[in-house]
Amino acid sequence: MRRPTLHAVAARAGVSKSSVSRVINGEPTVAPEIRQIVMAAVTELGYVPNGAARNLVTQKTNTIAIIVSDPPAGLVSDDPMFAMVVRAASRALEAAGKQVSLVLAGSAESRLRVEQYLAAGHVDGAMLVSMDGSDPLPAVLARTGLPVVSHGRLATPGLMPYVDNDNVGGATRAVQHLLDQGRQRIATISGPLDMQAAQERLNAYRQALQDTDRRSIVALGDFTRISGADAMRQLLQDDPHLDAVFAANDLMAIGALRTLRESGRRVPDDVAVVGFDDIEAALYTAPPLTTVRSPMGEQAASTVRLLLNLLANGSADSVILPTELIIRESA
Repeated sequence: MRRPTLHAVAARAGVSKSSVSRVINGEPTVAPEIRQIVMAAVTELGYVPNGAARNLVTQKTNTIAIIVSDPPAGLVSDDPMFAMVVRAASRALEAAGKQVSLVLAGSAESRLRVEQYLAAGHVDGAMLVSMDGSDPLPAVLARTGLPVVSHGRLATPGLMPYVDNDNVGGATRAVQHLLDQGRQRIATISGPLDMQAAQERLNAYRQALQDTDRRSIVALGDFTRISGADAMRQLLQDDPHLDAVFAANDLMAIGALRTLRESGRRVPDDVAVVGFDDIEAALYTAPPLTTVRSPMGEQAASTVRLLLNLLANGSADSVILPTELIIRESA
């Protein structure tokens, strides 16, 4: 039985052979509806492109690396973000006709392997997922000369384009909501200060209180539940009369809720609690958590689109996505 040809796919899809070729080669300039029609014809006919020949012609591998930088031990170990980001980014890349290579890095040895892997031309570009502000991996990737974009703003500006959420606007709305409720002693549980998102959320909290002549009450966490519980204990010891807390992520807010319950404080009657991220668990806390919704799935998909644009055009501008305050019973 003869293998289906490019010409047969074009005839079945009702488009030109050049359009089929652009879809097969993963070019982002193809309209989504044309891509869908062509891929349906490819599936129906069982067409298998000659990858080796295609790569020789295009000088491309049609493969994108998703590079996840392992955080320091214990840090954000229970954060569901990484799985959500990898899943959403993989789906977006597959929809664009790209193959996905998942690469983990955390040690000096693994960073060297990543640099060698990219420099050897095994992938056309890479998406970096890193939450550690002191992570040396972004600089390693930048010097490979390969197109790389970051999921989240990096501590070192200008290394690569990024897609991030509006941390400042989200945190400002969270604190303003507590102020509008008449809360007088509003504390915060900050994330690690070498992380860009944690810095932005903390600075926004401080600015909102400064604008109303209130003092900042800060405890540090590391974006985990246990650190939120410990930080809440510290805050109650330092200021037993505080009546609200803004946690820089939902996991720390969930830890804070547990400490408040153990200490006999009622939420929100005695202490109101607001988190950040709107993870699924925020719906099932007692009481349900007021939080800032940051579109994690959309952020990952937008990061993929930014990378595809960078691959196609050689340049791309960073993107900040809007956030939204979701009001529930905790505040």
